[in-house]
Amino acid sequence: MATDWLGSIVSINCGDSLGVYQGRVSAVDQVSQTISLTRPFHNGVKCLVPEVTFRAGDITELKILEIPGPGDNQHFGDLHQTELGPSGAGCQVGINQNGTGSSSSRHPNQATPKKSGLKNGQMKNKDDECFGDDIEEIPDTDFDFEGNLALFDKAAVFEEIDTYERRSGTRSRGIPNERPTRYRHDENILESEPIVYRRIIVPHNVSKEFCTDSGLVVPSISYELHKKLLSVAEKHGLTLERRLEMTGVCASQMALTLLGGPNRLNPKNVHQRPTVALLCGPHVKGAQGISCGRHLANHDVQVILFLPNFVKMLESITNELSLFSKTQGQQVSSLKDLPTSPVDLVINCLDCPENVFLRDQPWYKAAVAWANQNRAPVLSIDPPVHEVEQGIDAKWSLALGLPLPLGEHAGRIYLCDIGIPQQVFQEVGINYHSPFGCKFVIPLHSA
Repeated sequence: MATDWLGSIVSINCGDSLGVYQGRVSAVDQVSQTISLTRPFHNGVKCLVPEVTFRAGDITELKILEIPGPGDNQHFGDLHQTELGPSGAGCQVGINQNGTGSSSSRHPNQATPKKSGLKNGQMKNKDDECFGDDIEEIPDTDFDFEGNLALFDKAAVFEEIDTYERRSGTRSRGIPNERPTRYRHDENILESEPIVYRRIIVPHNVSKEFCTDSGLVVPSISYELHKKLLSVAEKHGLTLERRLEMTGVCASQMALTLLGGPNRLNPKNVHQRPTVALLCGPHVKGAQGISCGRHLANHDVQVILFLPNFVKMLESITNELSLFSKTQGQQVSSLKDLPTSPVDLVINCLDCPENVFLRDQPWYKAAVAWANQNRAPVLSIDPPVHEVEQGIDAKWSLALGLPLPLGEHAGRIYLCDIGIPQQVFQEVGINYHSPFGCKFVIPLHSA
């Protein structure tokens, strides 16, 4: 009868995952195939709970350490003191297909004496429990793994675990047949809201759209809306001087990267200074190029600035030329003074939508011819949209704030942040969220 085992002190081995439990049998349920221990110890450490219950399928080995005498079932003594006594020799019990325990070795009165002795004042019952059994008394019958495994209903257990997790909101350590999700070092493991890729909405029909490396959609805007955006920003304090400086910094950073970055610009390569030719027109676009040239010259780049002579220059051009003259850069007004050998990079700032007539000037045509003959890669800063074929084909183009609908002759499009606040975009009818992330210059791809 199952009640015959009540009060017995047992050791239950549940395998490597759950470990070994010791305690006094308080209940045995043959219907649900469970056994309960009171005052349990787990791997030699007293449990915090007063009672634990095991399923038959969880038990690998059940070992009886002590069977109580008559009248002892109602009085459960202290487990820790009892299992230290000599009566802990016990016997081993297998788990049959019905989930009940069956003794397969000996009665406690016939137990093999364990080794005695003191070590630091304590009995060495732990070693005896592990190594003290007589090897000749190992059961001859093999353990019925298949029958024991059939007692474990995995589907029911996992369903119970899922139900508990849904109610409590906890996570288990993993479920078989499900591979844990792996994350890269730059991915966020916390759940977040769905990603919105179209975060910039313009008030007119978009003729061309671009996207960033992260998939954000960046629409193009017309030249008129771009001009209005810069005008409103200037009214709020983003003056032309600030814009020129910001454009110069971003364009020079991009140019330094195109020139090779730290691999080219380091103290070991002072004898191989890169050479950049700047082609600038007498307008604000040209002033942006001069600002870029000043920053490049400050970074030990050999800069040759071409600017045609005019009787009267814009104030922004004059101010930028005054600063550029304080660098090691060289300014020329004749195309004959430009290098005949290929340079490392050509920066094109010749064109301006409001000065289209300049394209008919001899100096402009000569500058275009020199750039095409030099065969150096070309970077265009803030290029306009040309209805006809552009004179100089660029390999890269840098747009400011939001891009214009540039064509194939603009090459690869990059976008730079010139510091326009979000409310300025909203004032001209653009619903704007920055696509730059942690950078000031980002590449754009045709959507």
